[in-house]
Amino acid sequence: MESGPAIFAGMVFALFGGGLMVWAGVRVRQRQSVAHGVTPVASATVAALVALVALAVGGWCLSRL
Repeated sequence: MESGPAIFAGMVFALFGGGLMVWAGVRVRQRQSVAHGVTPVASATVAALVALVALAVGGWCLSRL
């Protein structure tokens, strides 16, 4: 009964983290800033860290089933 919300939360975090990682990677490959008004290195670093944290939280949620 409690595995439904864990699956939902895990998938949301995993999809967000994966999507953010792909989007940031495409922006970096095109040599564009990930965030408006921020240096490309700083914005790519923060985006990658947030994506990795989201993927880790998603994996943690899915491992709790």
